Amino acid sequence: MYIISQSETISRIYQSLENTKDLLVSSLIYGEAHVGKKSMVSKLYKESIWVSGENLKDIQKALNESSYVVITNFEKVTDLDFLDFENSNIVAICNSKTISSRLEDKFAFIYHIPSLREREDDVKLFSKEYIEEAKKIYNIDKEVEIDSSDIDISKNLKSLKSSIYKSVLLKNLDKSDIYKILYNYFYNNYEGSNIYKEHLEIFEKALLSAGLDIYKSQLKLSDVLGINRNTLRKKINEQL
Repeated sequence: MYIISQSETISRIYQSLENTKDLLVSSLIYGEAHVGKKSMVSKLYKESIWVSGENLKDIQKALNESSYVVITNFEKVTDLDFLDFENSNIVAICNSKTISSRLEDKFAFIYHIPSLREREDDVKLFSKEYIEEAKKIYNIDKEVEIDSSDIDISKNLKSLKSSIYKSVLLKNLDKSDIYKILYNYFYNNYEGSNIYKEHLEIFEKALLSAGLDIYKSQLKLSDVLGINRNTLRKKINEQL
């Protein structure tokens, strides 16, 4: 999927790369892993030879074969002096958070892609895209809303996509799905001498937590569950 963004920084970087993609200049794009660097470059540099920075011989071979080369994992290049970028269009993708002065001397253009923690609007934009993707995969027709507490951007797009897909799936499980999940879990963990008590929290903790979030009142929840308040309070203290 081509990177989408509401960030002015991302838009400027994309425009600059587009303006220089046919020129014999070298560009470096760096930032944390999974912020969209490869997606951006792959949109503009489909015809370039792509190699990994882990193997200097592969890089040198690509440079000998073409003037247009994309080098991924550039932080793994062990010998910068070995590489000659003269008269070539080179785009290097680096997962390092910072760039050394030696790298600054090697490239004509250096671009930093901010993390999703700095791109709140993009988190919303990508979340919407991933929700629609997940709905198609899971064959879901109804609208799905994801709570912000369920969104994980600790690993940028990678964790965001994973958390969105997981949330969409969990919000659309029916009783038969839950039964199958529990059956498989218990089947693979049926050990010990007090299994019922040990696994009781799987049911009770979820039931109590959901009830408290819905009703915000132990008194109301005790009525709904059909147990007295003292029993409910004891279970909450034990499970939560």
